[in-house]
Amino acid sequence: MSTLCVSGGRVLLPDHDVVRADVLVDQTAGTILEVGEDLSGDETLDATGSLVLPGLVNAHTHAAMTLLRGIADDKPLDAWLREDIWPVEAALTSEDVRAGTELAAVEMIRSGTTAFADMYFECEAVVDAVDRAGLRATVGHGVVTVGKDDEAARADAAESIAVAEELDGAADGRVSTAFMPHSLTTVDPEILREHVRKAREAGVPVHFHANETTDEVAPIVDEYDRRPLAWAREQGLLDAEDFLAHGVHTTSDEHDLLAETGAGVVHCPASNMKLASGMAPVQAMRDAGVTVALGTDGAASNNDLDVFDEMRDAAMLGKLAADDASAVPAGAVVEMATRGGADVLGIDSGRVEAGANADLAVLDLDAAHLTPEHDLVSHLAYAARGSDVRHTVCDGDVLMRDRDLTTLDAAAVRERASDHATELVERA
Repeated sequence: MSTLCVSGGRVLLPDHDVVRADVLVDQTAGTILEVGEDLSGDETLDATGSLVLPGLVNAHTHAAMTLLRGIADDKPLDAWLREDIWPVEAALTSEDVRAGTELAAVEMIRSGTTAFADMYFECEAVVDAVDRAGLRATVGHGVVTVGKDDEAARADAAESIAVAEELDGAADGRVSTAFMPHSLTTVDPEILREHVRKAREAGVPVHFHANETTDEVAPIVDEYDRRPLAWAREQGLLDAEDFLAHGVHTTSDEHDLLAETGAGVVHCPASNMKLASGMAPVQAMRDAGVTVALGTDGAASNNDLDVFDEMRDAAMLGKLAADDASAVPAGAVVEMATRGGADVLGIDSGRVEAGANADLAVLDLDAAHLTPEHDLVSHLAYAARGSDVRHTVCDGDVLMRDRDLTTLDAAAVRERASDHATELVERA
């Protein structure tokens, strides 16, 4: 057994108490052995003047969309997708996706994210990038049947099921998978029902967009006289291991349904604001007992992958949505970015305690914007930045030490991604 000791700092415990302690990691098993004082290991990671917290979880993104960062801004969702994003994505190659995902990995490692959920294409390339980066990910092929004939549509859905079955457990077990129909309005209902059933038979969870805009809600209400999540449940969705992105335009009845089924919601506040999709009722969801996580969405609608930014946005927007300054408090968004995301993805991370996955971020507190230290949980939600992260550890391996990446050559990744982005746009 090889051990790593993250020593000399303070630790954010699961109850959000902050204590002076070391964290001893079993690097062979990738788990935390002990949190306590005066520990030692085969290797040391200095956390002096820093706060050790769980690695952040980006529970909904489209990683390779880093290649489309800034390509189409200041448009509503439907026009943005149909006029700009989908036409460019049609020209994507597996090498484009690999380059874009590696760029996303660099950005996430540098901002303390250790796990993410990715709905995209060319999933083998995504998994290869995840493996090289050393991150943890839930991966799935996104299914869109709009504009496709029946044969092509069914092939797209079948590919998503096949990818989920083939790639689960890749990257030494750091990759899990899901069946990922894009949304309730972009996948044919018959194909959706058929392949949700196949996902259940294969033991594969389902991840999809839902209730992101009023334009996604109205067609279902008009055609079926049901709210989208009630209709989704009738199609076999919303099992306990399922999770949906956005949930902006949801009602109390839908919150009760989510709480009853155990399906999680990934809140993406920056993307929702940028696309003017609306303000998700996060406090109402949490009050109803819904598990809520945080996601950045893709870098084309955010435009970064910094979950610290997302925490601040979630807290601010949550107060506006509830018209209540006490809504979505600091501790809630820190939980959403750590334990909530881990619960939604079904991974044993999001907490610094013995037995959990050794997925950690070490935040350097030596900064003017983190001074004074009245409340470090408040600082995490309202003041910290991804650039404050000093070290990042995933599965017991050090992915970044003192801001230097150990698994990826950041300069080479940026150059390669820039080249692919330029060539992609030219082809499209």
